[in-house]
Amino acid sequence: MTTPQQTPQPVAQPTAPRISPEEFRQRAAAIEAEVGLVIVGQRQLITQTLITMIAGGNALLEGVPGLAKTTLVRTMADVIDCAFSRIQFTPDLMPADIVGTTLISEDDHGRKAFRFEPGPIFASLVLADEINRATPKTQSALLEAMQERTVTVAKTIHRLANPFFVLATQNPLEMEGTYPLPEAQLDRFFFKILVPFPSASELVEIASRTTGTKPTAPRKVANAALIVEMQNLARSVPIASHVLSYAARLIVATHPDNRDAAPITRQYVRYGASPRGMQALILAGKIMALLDGRFNVAFADLKLAALPALRHRVVLNFEAQAEGVSPDDVVRQIVESVKTEEK
Repeated sequence: MTTPQQTPQPVAQPTAPRISPEEFRQRAAAIEAEVGLVIVGQRQLITQTLITMIAGGNALLEGVPGLAKTTLVRTMADVIDCAFSRIQFTPDLMPADIVGTTLISEDDHGRKAFRFEPGPIFASLVLADEINRATPKTQSALLEAMQERTVTVAKTIHRLANPFFVLATQNPLEMEGTYPLPEAQLDRFFFKILVPFPSASELVEIASRTTGTKPTAPRKVANAALIVEMQNLARSVPIASHVLSYAARLIVATHPDNRDAAPITRQYVRYGASPRGMQALILAGKIMALLDGRFNVAFADLKLAALPALRHRVVLNFEAQAEGVSPDDVVRQIVESVKTEEK
């Protein structure tokens, strides 16, 4: 049996000097400020997207059309100065349209050889627009890229850029002609971020910025090397054993068949969060601590991260759907029911 071959490793490029926690906070604030020049309001949306990228994860942005989801991703790519690629998902999109394909090329002497033509997945920041409009076969083309940061084509493994992020969007209202994302793919998303509708004052500001003669252009305040350094610093933040235990008990409380399950879990949950949910909680907590000027993770950090980290990892049963109970309702009650200290 043949095994996949790996493409040659690129020569390692020199990275920026290791940054301090204070530099981390300043750089993150600068990125948020520049993105905020284009995206009106939505401070939580911007922060959660940035947390996902610093964690080295992928985000699923869910909101109705016209809420600047695509603009947010484009602006983020401009601000951190990284290679950007957009994939518009449609029912006729094929896996090769995403990952690339192997072609037969001919040189000047008439000799033929196979040549790999990379697809749009070979970028640092990939926007998967309206991801639920593609068929499951095409959606699955993203699984390896999102988790392993590699793409396998014709038994050859191709490594993706570092850093690499997939920011996907989906419309929760228009469900006709869409294919719901399977749980295995949802679990690959670090955060699921809900994009709220702007307030009246924010709508006025949006109209003022977008209908005038001088569109705002954000500055480039970071690069790929800096993002990698921020990722490395975030992972070095210590977490106390009792805080780590709290994260584990939050995850256990989402499983209805566990003796420590929360009461609302036993009533409304079919399947609970996976170990990736705990990893997302902890990484997000470390980044939130740094953004707050601390070098240790607090219980409050994990509680703030619980909704975006777990809402797509908790599968509800038919009773919850019939009674209009949402994953957010369940996660909120779980956070309230799980004590910060073990009894």
